[in-house]
Amino acid sequence: MAYIYEIIVQGHLDADWSEELEGMTITHRSDGTSLLSGPLADQSMLHGLLLKVRDLGLQLLSLSRLDAQEPDEPT
Repeated sequence: MAYIYEIIVQGHLDADWSEELEGMTITHRSDGTSLLSGPLADQSMLHGLLLKVRDLGLQLLSLSRLDAQEPDEPT
């Protein structure tokens, strides 16, 4: 099961970055930050996303894993 994550970075990211950032939803917040939210299948995807955040020079402000999980895809 994939966990849902919320990552806050400094600045407002263009929505076009969503695909590059593992399909995370990008929401601009009134305090000048961006919220990246969505499911990630495993820790490897999370680490890959955090590397992209670093490589883009974004300032990481917070990372949270929500208690909710995405249901498995039907087989």
